[in-house]
Amino acid sequence: MPKLARRFQSLPPYPLTDVPAIKRELRAAGVDVIDLGTGDADLAPPPAAVEALRAAAQDPMNSRYAFQLGLVEFREEIARWMEHRFGVRVDPFKEVLPLIGSKEGIFHLPFAFLEEGDVTIIPDPGYQAYLGGTVLAGGTPYIVPLRPENDFLVPLDEIPADVVSRARILYLNYPNNPTAAAAPREYLVQVVEWCRRHDVILAYDNAYSEIAFDGYVPPSILEIPGAGEVAIEFHSLSKTYNMTGWRAGWAVGNPELIGALTRVKTFSDTGLPFTIQHAGVAALRSHADWVPGNVETFRRRRDAAVDALREAGFDVPRPQASMYLWVPLPEGVQSEPWARRLLLEQGVALLPGKSLGEGGEGFVRIALTCSEDRLRQAAARMAHMLETAPA
Repeated sequence: MPKLARRFQSLPPYPLTDVPAIKRELRAAGVDVIDLGTGDADLAPPPAAVEALRAAAQDPMNSRYAFQLGLVEFREEIARWMEHRFGVRVDPFKEVLPLIGSKEGIFHLPFAFLEEGDVTIIPDPGYQAYLGGTVLAGGTPYIVPLRPENDFLVPLDEIPADVVSRARILYLNYPNNPTAAAAPREYLVQVVEWCRRHDVILAYDNAYSEIAFDGYVPPSILEIPGAGEVAIEFHSLSKTYNMTGWRAGWAVGNPELIGALTRVKTFSDTGLPFTIQHAGVAALRSHADWVPGNVETFRRRRDAAVDALREAGFDVPRPQASMYLWVPLPEGVQSEPWARRLLLEQGVALLPGKSLGEGGEGFVRIALTCSEDRLRQAAARMAHMLETAPA
């Protein structure tokens, strides 16, 4: 058997790989498991998307290869939505690319731009596709801890000059997974200026742009002056429309970046299925009527969970956006063993912060994927474990 490649061996274990088996065993043993680990809500997609999928599946033409061009109507609907939602005008053919979920586009981007020794700047904790794409493309990740004292923003002025000189891609994600942080517009202006000055691609992961509360409206990075020169933004139907398993998203931005990613994808896939693109059109057209109700569900869950966790003794902030809570553990408590014990002893699955990078140590992530009552039950079980067992 040939040896595994060094770059493959350098990958860390992907978060949650063994948790599904543990949950299955616990349920088989009669344990009432509350699953707050994966960002995969227990909510239905828009009925219009389901109906569009059903209708599209009955047309044999939609069973053929979509290739990268895909459904023209989907590209045009994305462009209309970007203009209506953010005031950003994009060419649906040169500045838009349908993706098989935003994850695959994020992962594939480094394959077009990294040479050996080139660096990507990656927030830690963060989405592991940033790291995986970098390593498997032969690049070098530079990990930047996201800290509370920096409001979980990447402090660009603290990145060493020798790293900046080799940097090719900066990954940013706001509203943030897992910290639920939001980025002020003035910070985004500084980021765009920094990327332009240092000739760095800004890969902006905007998967949570529509899940926001209390009047906060997350921007597109393309709203920021000059971003069109350096930025590619990734969007997803997964979280906003409860369509995680449908694997539908898109990239939008600088036409040279879109063109390069398109070329990579011609070697890796033959496009997002037409049926899913028809459903994507219907989902985007239902945004105004359907999304506010879905967001309100997440707001109620946020408030129920935050109130219950605070009552249980956890010092958890009330985030403006995303579908997560980033919960600090008591001092000295390690996130991975604590989360594993919580699952085995209390039947609550959540994500230990360290599984998303060393910078996440001391925190756990709760996904707002269950009802308010279940979130309150989970908080009570978390409190019970802290009270009855050592750290």
